[in-house]
Amino acid sequence: MKAVIIGGSGHIGTYLVPKLVWAGFKVINVSRGKSKPYTPDNTWREVENVILDREKEEKGVFESKIAALNADIVIDLINFTLEDTRNMSEALKHTNLSHYLFCSTIWVHGTATTLPASEDLPRYPIDDYGKAKNECEAYLHNLYRKEGFPETSVLPGHICGPGWEIINPVGNHDPAVFQQIAQGKEIALPNLGMETLSHVHADDVAQVFMKSIINRKQALGESFHAVSEEAISLLGFAQAMYRWFGHEPRIKLFSWDEWCKHTDNEGLCTTSYLHIARSGSYSIEKGKHLIGYNPRHTILETIIESVASMLERGVITH
Repeated sequence: MKAVIIGGSGHIGTYLVPKLVWAGFKVINVSRGKSKPYTPDNTWREVENVILDREKEEKGVFESKIAALNADIVIDLINFTLEDTRNMSEALKHTNLSHYLFCSTIWVHGTATTLPASEDLPRYPIDDYGKAKNECEAYLHNLYRKEGFPETSVLPGHICGPGWEIINPVGNHDPAVFQQIAQGKEIALPNLGMETLSHVHADDVAQVFMKSIINRKQALGESFHAVSEEAISLLGFAQAMYRWFGHEPRIKLFSWDEWCKHTDNEGLCTTSYLHIARSGSYSIEKGKHLIGYNPRHTILETIIESVASMLERGVITH
């Protein structure tokens, strides 16, 4: 069987592509050709690489080129708009397609009202990214119900792993927070530090995609969270990092306005707000029951592996 993975050179593809090769698929990775997998794997020698840029192609042309590959499975990791979702589903309807897998996000939930949130809980996304992904999911699920279009949506949390900078204990990407902790310096957290984050190893996200493919009948028409078993509070995250670096925690708690003033960076404050305003905890019971999802990494194992990688690459020092 042939599997096309769109955007397969990134975080998820680093782990998913080898899984597909080992499962016996002929794998075609479609990308802009500007990135390499974050960790090496000899299976990439068996992968066909096709260079295409979704943003540079005229309307519908990218999708027609994907359709021309006539794959059994299409995994779309870089689809962000309803228009692209419509174009892709239409283009694939008359091909050999048996399964289209769409990468969504836990951000579709916005401020979830019941925790842990299930995939089918009413959704209230709070930003354009979450709203767009939610529209795409709704469109695909409706297409499955009405026309039998063979689709599944996967909703990753904050993707982590070696090779890139992860969300820090204040909810943004600033590595200086980890640097301060590594040096035993004091950091400031907003509010009471009880907002939550949902880090997940990219390998476990890849597992959800792979399990959905293997258990196709159970996965069709469904959405599955790709998250760890648990979420982590800002305070718990910060305390764990101090102890991992061999220091006693030194943490101040500020009100939101005080924290933003202390941070003195509008961009970082906005990013933090968008992460912690959601403060979600997301159930994986559906994934466990229907497709056998079983995360291999705890949230702290995932965080520690990622921070260790930041040390190895010189992003932070100790």
